[in-house]
Amino acid sequence: MEISLLYFDGCPNWKVADQRLASIASERPDVVVTRHRVETMEESERLGFHGSPSIVVDGVDVFAEPGAGVGLSCRVYRTPDGLAGAPTMDQLRTALGVKDVAAR
Repeated sequence: MEISLLYFDGCPNWKVADQRLASIASERPDVVVTRHRVETMEESERLGFHGSPSIVVDGVDVFAEPGAGVGLSCRVYRTPDGLAGAPTMDQLRTALGVKDVAAR
C-alpha cells in the first residue's frame, strides 16, 4: 500500500502524522509512505490539498470531509479526545485498513 503524506512547512502537525505513519510502516512491509511538501496555493488546488497533514491513499484523501476547502493551512482532525492536529494511531489504522500488530 502506498501512502502519501502531504504537508507544508508552516505546519508542525505533519511531523506527528509522519511519525505515526512511520510506525505503521515499520510493522507492515507492504506499507510505503512518501512525503510531499505542498509549496504553493496553485499546487494545493491542483492536488485537492485539504490542509497539513493530509493522508492520501491511491489518490484519495482518506480523512476528507464533504465540502472541505483546499489551501495552505494546518488541518484539524476530530479524535476521541477532541480536536487534534493529526489523526490518532487507531484512526490511521482504521482508515488504512491496517490491524495493530500488538493486537494479533
